[in-house]
Amino acid sequence: MIVNLSQQHSLISNWVGELRDVSVQTDRMRFRRNLERIGEVAAYEISKVLPFEEKEIPTPLGTAVHKVLKEQPVLATILRAGLPLHQGLLNYFDQADNAFISAYRKHKKDGSFEISLDYVSCPDLENRVVIISDPMLATGSSLVKTIHHLKEEGRPREIHIVVAIACTVGIEFVKREEPAVTIWCGDIDDELTAKGYIVPGLGDAGDLAFGTKVQV
Repeated sequence: MIVNLSQQHSLISNWVGELRDVSVQTDRMRFRRNLERIGEVAAYEISKVLPFEEKEIPTPLGTAVHKVLKEQPVLATILRAGLPLHQGLLNYFDQADNAFISAYRKHKKDGSFEISLDYVSCPDLENRVVIISDPMLATGSSLVKTIHHLKEEGRPREIHIVVAIACTVGIEFVKREEPAVTIWCGDIDDELTAKGYIVPGLGDAGDLAFGTKVQV
């Protein structure tokens, strides 16, 4: 399933618009906060499809019955760009377990790149609900490699992917490799350059959130 949150929530469209806007991007705090807010709305929407159970809650005057999550999900993010989006999810799933993955493009002299995955820290994922966050879904290679690696730590029952902007090419690749995943997008663009950049996109989310880095 693919969900474009901009089609459902005007505020998501507004925040994605600010993420794209070169006149707003210079404000790193605002850029990070907009990613965080997208994560919060995505968490709310994902919560609607997770299993709940009824629980008796004692109050000072009696007992109330409320529906509560049956289990907490595992929130996984791709460092470093995914951290603000991850924080938004964690604000709502505040008792969740967490996983962190260092996956990035290692560029070659000819302009091509390969996905390097250097670091993974995560709990046992067997039969768990896993929510993976990464601001951009471009080619989909990083996400697919991340999913394959996470499955070595257990077979998740469900996998959800949360991104600020996705490209249709990347979505199609992820769905071919992992057809059972659900992708929640802040917005969807159709064009991908030969170098694997989304157009119109927004640029490098990690650099805009945390500052430029030395290219590797």
